[in-house]
Amino acid sequence: MASVIEKTIRKAVTPAIQAVAGLNRARLDDPSENPFLKGLHAPMTEERTLTDLAVTGSIPVELDGRYVRIGPNPFDGGGKGHHWFTGDGMVHGVRLRDGKAEWYRNRFIRSKELEAKGGPKAAPGPRSTDRDVVNTNALDVGGKIMALVEAGSYPVELDGNLESVAYSNFGGGLAGSFTAHPHQCPVTGEHHAICYSAEQPDRIRHVALSKDGEVLREVTIPVEHGPSIHDCALTENYVVILDLPVTFSMKSLLAGYRFPYRWNPEHKARVGLVPRKGDASEVIWCDVHPCYVFHVGNSFEQDGKVVIDLCAYETIFDGDMPGPYGKALGLERWTVDPTQGKVIRDTLDAAGQEFPRPDERYFTKPYRYLWSDALEGDLEFFSALPIYRHDLATGERIEHSFGEGRIPGEFVFVPRSPDAPEGDGWIMGYVIDRNARTSSLEILEALTLTPVASVHIPHLIPPGFHGNWIAASHD
Repeated sequence: MASVIEKTIRKAVTPAIQAVAGLNRARLDDPSENPFLKGLHAPMTEERTLTDLAVTGSIPVELDGRYVRIGPNPFDGGGKGHHWFTGDGMVHGVRLRDGKAEWYRNRFIRSKELEAKGGPKAAPGPRSTDRDVVNTNALDVGGKIMALVEAGSYPVELDGNLESVAYSNFGGGLAGSFTAHPHQCPVTGEHHAICYSAEQPDRIRHVALSKDGEVLREVTIPVEHGPSIHDCALTENYVVILDLPVTFSMKSLLAGYRFPYRWNPEHKARVGLVPRKGDASEVIWCDVHPCYVFHVGNSFEQDGKVVIDLCAYETIFDGDMPGPYGKALGLERWTVDPTQGKVIRDTLDAAGQEFPRPDERYFTKPYRYLWSDALEGDLEFFSALPIYRHDLATGERIEHSFGEGRIPGEFVFVPRSPDAPEGDGWIMGYVIDRNARTSSLEILEALTLTPVASVHIPHLIPPGFHGNWIAASHD
């Protein structure tokens, strides 16, 4: 916990920093030139509930729940200095039951920031920071639908209709920021997270939650420069820290940019292995060649080493830019050797790709199948490219394209039944039709990528971040 002196200094300095940033922001480019505020990324201006949804194909009757995805949707148009990562949160969901699509809903996350801009009344509950925007992930934690963000706000509980219920610090156990990417152990049911905050650049935190969403432990780990740690990895014995060269930039913050993290070649790239019940003194640090990672596909232990499959970038955020521009290096396998203190990087597939997702029942275990989106670094960050299915046992990659001008987001695996073999089920996600200005929830057979059903949504859902299938239990 921060000392009284530290807190006093922060309170005194922050208003001055915000004032300087505000003055400099007025000098930045007009927001109409920002590619993340127009075209596919133009924000939705209203909340909708649609119950008469057309369907092509047949929705599997086994699917009983909601596909929920969240992303940024600036209520006030974004303004100068806007970055794609910082917009107000909006969740989009489709309810499936008995082979039917019952509804589509989109709802703003009810933050105090949103209310101050003239939006809906803020949800109740505790805040960890004045900036309470939540816009990055939505998943089931402890039997509740939780909207998540990293490096700032507490999570927000949503009800079965995607309305914001309340901000949550997990019953009072969460001391500070949380993460967009906690990972759940399929054996113990525990959720593990690596959390950081710009206000505390000298530390990160390992937070462990029970399967019921109660904080079990929180361990502070010293770092330098305020690294941006979007995702972590999890194995039978370790939580894995990706401490890579994107760090907090006071220069960018003072210049008025709303996302103050930049590529920092002075920051040492390393991977940390935290024993799941260990403390900071037990972290094993292993050097890795400088690069950046947003997302981990899976991770497990093998022959005393930690294996991590992930999508890597040569650099990212290398300059003042409104989105995540960088050179994608493809799907890699990192083998972390704790005895040698080093990481060996092998390329599994050199094609640019993102949003790697496994059959989550096999997280922390050796596995075979992984799904991802092909990636091309255009100004909208999304293109009419295919999705992939990787067979890591044979090295085979198959792909599926949705057609001219049709752009997929992240796809998630849903098993056919709780005890179905690995990969036996479906993948689903939103697809944008650039030309028709419409969207759809697409359901495909997971192993073959054969189309099964399309739920048609008569408007364009702006590209967002993360989605998950949340099984029925929230009605």
